[in-house]
Amino acid sequence: MGKAVIPLSNASNRAKTKWNAANYSQVKAFVDPKIATAFKNACAAAGISMASVLSQFMLEYSGEPNRNGAKPHIDCSTRGKRRVIVKRVCLELEQVMDAEESFVDNAPENLRGAPIYETAEQDISVLETVIEQLQEIY
Repeated sequence: MGKAVIPLSNASNRAKTKWNAANYSQVKAFVDPKIATAFKNACAAAGISMASVLSQFMLEYSGEPNRNGAKPHIDCSTRGKRRVIVKRVCLELEQVMDAEESFVDNAPENLRGAPIYETAEQDISVLETVIEQLQEIY
């Protein structure tokens, strides 16, 4: 059975809001609703918060150290955290595989049989195998 959720009191909410205002900055972005929905769903599927994904991306993109002064890294300290990372990697590999499949499906007739076409077909096969093996492990 799951843990019981105890609602926060008004005082707790005010304290949390005050602490967040003092320690965090809100970042606002306007994006295509389809992108926002896809991002929200991907985070939910991976079991991670949108804020943590965006924060990690911002750290990696900027090359800035985190609050403790450490350069960004991936926390692999627990099996659960490794599982989340592997799920995220699988999602990204699936996107790469989809792009390769799109290339193969839409390649002009004169490219079929060319080395680039054959490489794409091989890449799809390898990506399928890698994704399946990662999903079996985690």
